[in-house]
Amino acid sequence: MSGNNGPREAWDFDRCVLVLTGEIALLREIFAAQDRVQKAVLDREWADFDEKEAELNRLGGEFAALEDERAWLFSALSGTQAEKPFYDLIMGLPAQENRELSRLYRELKMQILQMRSLSESFMAYLNEAKTMAAAYLEAVCPARGGKLYTRKGRKISQDLRSLVFNNQF
Repeated sequence: MSGNNGPREAWDFDRCVLVLTGEIALLREIFAAQDRVQKAVLDREWADFDEKEAELNRLGGEFAALEDERAWLFSALSGTQAEKPFYDLIMGLPAQENRELSRLYRELKMQILQMRSLSESFMAYLNEAKTMAAAYLEAVCPARGGKLYTRKGRKISQDLRSLVFNNQF
């Protein structure tokens, strides 16, 4: 990039380090919040579930804002809006900047992989619980033909997001 001063004028290494560090810290907070949500679901503690979900949404919004800023910073480095692989982008930087950004980027990717793993295992658990609940309802009430109804008798979706089983006759 030695002959191209345009993108380098907008490039800010220190700001990029702050953004990547901020993303890593937010991912750790999101991971902890997701863990609290997962434990609440597993323990069926619904009392403050909305607050936990709101916290996740807030952190997700903050992360999305940092992601947008990171994309802008690296588009300024490349001089185009076209996405290039991260390591291609930092190749022209001084060795120390290259090493620091590589380290932060690897840490960011590891945090993302760890969070994705937790999310995928939790989704597998929820899908299995949903399948088991549907099978249970089918076994208990075979005459209903796989349909769910409100307590006023209207047919509803079978997504099983929220279900209360009334066993009083």
